[in-house]
Amino acid sequence: MKPAAPLPELLLDKASNVPLFRQLYGAIKDAILGGQIKPGAQLPPSRSLATTLGVSRQTVVNAYAQLLAEGYFTCTVGKGSFVSLRLPVRHTPVRKRELQAVAPSEPPRLSDRARAFVGTHVALADQPGSARAFRTGMPALEAFPFDVWTRLSARRWRRPLLPLGYGDPSGFAPLRELLATHLQVSRGMRCAPEQIIVTTGAQQALSLVAMMLANGGDKVWVESPGYRGAAAAFQAAGLVTCPVGVDGEGLCVAHGAAQYPGAKLAYVTPSHQYPLGVTMSLERRMALIAWATQHKAWIVEDDYDSEYRYAGPVLASLQSLDRSGSVLYIGTLSKILFPGLRLGYLVVPPALVDAFRRGKAAVDRCTALMPQVVLADFIAGGHFHRHIKRTHALYDERRAVLVEALQRELGQRVAIGPSNAGLQLAVAFQGAVDDQAFADRATAKGIEVRALSTFYLDHATQARASGLLLGYSCVQPAHIRQSVAALRGVL
Repeated sequence: MKPAAPLPELLLDKASNVPLFRQLYGAIKDAILGGQIKPGAQLPPSRSLATTLGVSRQTVVNAYAQLLAEGYFTCTVGKGSFVSLRLPVRHTPVRKRELQAVAPSEPPRLSDRARAFVGTHVALADQPGSARAFRTGMPALEAFPFDVWTRLSARRWRRPLLPLGYGDPSGFAPLRELLATHLQVSRGMRCAPEQIIVTTGAQQALSLVAMMLANGGDKVWVESPGYRGAAAAFQAAGLVTCPVGVDGEGLCVAHGAAQYPGAKLAYVTPSHQYPLGVTMSLERRMALIAWATQHKAWIVEDDYDSEYRYAGPVLASLQSLDRSGSVLYIGTLSKILFPGLRLGYLVVPPALVDAFRRGKAAVDRCTALMPQVVLADFIAGGHFHRHIKRTHALYDERRAVLVEALQRELGQRVAIGPSNAGLQLAVAFQGAVDDQAFADRATAKGIEVRALSTFYLDHATQARASGLLLGYSCVQPAHIRQSVAALRGVL
């Protein structure tokens, strides 16, 4: 064994919340891994090191015990503690601070699937901090009855028989029954509770569809402009996203059929196209279903905000027109309740029920159960539909304020898109405006807008509109007016 050698400087912060023995353990471990204390080196006796550092002997004993338990030390009775000879020797000593500052010499070795997840072309927008004008996809959190939700949750936790084990992969049965009734009444759908799979948000539903219904290299139609999160899910599953243009009647089915006839999936937002806000015409809906039936393809209907339609009745879903079992319907509760709840659902054709139940179980066993239980109580108590009614009126008011402010402040410089539904509004610039540069400048002024050009997935699909997507559901009317006036200054 090597003779005892002096230890490098061990800095301990006695004012820190981290226990001293943990600090000492970490400092010695870093010195060993950094090559400053060599394998086989003898450590000072605990009493002498405690005197040197000005700490109790027990602090040193505890640190040594942790290092011994993790294999950094070997200990021989009557001889002392030594650094294990089995540790790899680091030839270039590196201090702790240097270890923290060193950047990797090469990019991390990711799989092809992971690169599809994190590629900049499918990156999802971050939404840090509290909501502000004009954040998209964010409901009015101040209008949510958190007192009711808290009471329902507390009541469930007080009960002696709580659903704390693994749940049904398809979701909490009473919740699926309530959702089925809601969809039958509000969306004209024909579905049984057994067809509903509760998911961890709509994003997981998209990933599950991609995983279960297509192979790597298969083609999928996606709207362009469209929801980048869908493209991300499909590309991460190894699918080839095929951008199909959108006009005033929705997805251009004829274009998709002509350009990508062998596609296995078609992703659409027919009730309220994201981001342009148009509604798919009945003729296009029937053409899309006919294409899927003929080619044995699947249609993924993303119905993300259908509860909020301000002119005329709520439209029937695409799924309600399907007679061939080709449509899978995705719904989310993030827009109605709050995004942090992370609950969505997937309605699959009867023939797919068992397969999707097994697929969901393989992905994450089951979605968190207690939020489902509380949500079922929330719906059964009538709070869900009252909240929809209350927020419907609130968002309708904010939508009208935004349209009026845009007309007053920006006038003919923008064209306002369809505004009869949803939680956000698309506007197109009249004239040559770099919408991404505009969005960057607006952000610098504390206004959160999204450039329409960033929603296009392919330059060749069609001419990119230059404009903005403005969310209004989470913005007070006075702040809407103030922020639109600020946008005029940016423009």
